[in-house]
Amino acid sequence: MREALRTEGVLSELFVTGEGRARHPELAELAAGQGAAVHEIGGELMAELAQTITPQGLLGVCGFVDVPLASVLASPPRLAVVLANVRDPGNAGTVLRTADAAGAGGVIFTAASVDPYNSKCVRASAGSLFHVPVVAGPDLADALAGLRSAGLQVLAADGSATRLLEAPGGPDLARPTAWLFGNEAWGLPDSLLALADDVIAVPIYGQAGSLNLAAAAAVCLYASARQQRATGPG
Repeated sequence: MREALRTEGVLSELFVTGEGRARHPELAELAAGQGAAVHEIGGELMAELAQTITPQGLLGVCGFVDVPLASVLASPPRLAVVLANVRDPGNAGTVLRTADAAGAGGVIFTAASVDPYNSKCVRASAGSLFHVPVVAGPDLADALAGLRSAGLQVLAADGSATRLLEAPGGPDLARPTAWLFGNEAWGLPDSLLALADDVIAVPIYGQAGSLNLAAAAAVCLYASARQQRATGPG
């Protein structure tokens, strides 16, 4: 809620329980000050609206915040994320949150991926939906072509790849990079891997068969962020 209120004009309505208002009176006041309608409701209705077992007592109605792909490409980011066929909203929201933490300049939910406004995805993003430019619904091939034209290399993360992240002879992670992540259950099909400049795997040193999508994304994004910051801007 705090993140939505920091984006002027996004919040149109705020539903709040008496307990929620008592805990966070400043949020209700700030919402009203921004012109949002503030409604006090009971706990049962809040639980139904929030669709969670233990709602926090505040629920906001916000406008869409996604931007066109052209908006992201106009000032090309050094680090971006492309989600292909990512259907699990918890994973998608966590990747969005991780991308924000790693300093990414855009997260692209391509046409076959979950809606970034799915309630579970929004909750999993923990406010990062309001921090990072989000593109919703573009064609995957068009998005990758646009990113490549803007100077980013496209690296696909796939557990079956033979080239390993940060291994000798691996990709130059200091370059502007768009990471392509696929569905956790079946990964990226060959037709999508062919759209990438390189296919990279996160090394597994123990006996686990694989990494959760969000965990793998965190490793890849922070590896890029570390190398990019080591070489400075440019």
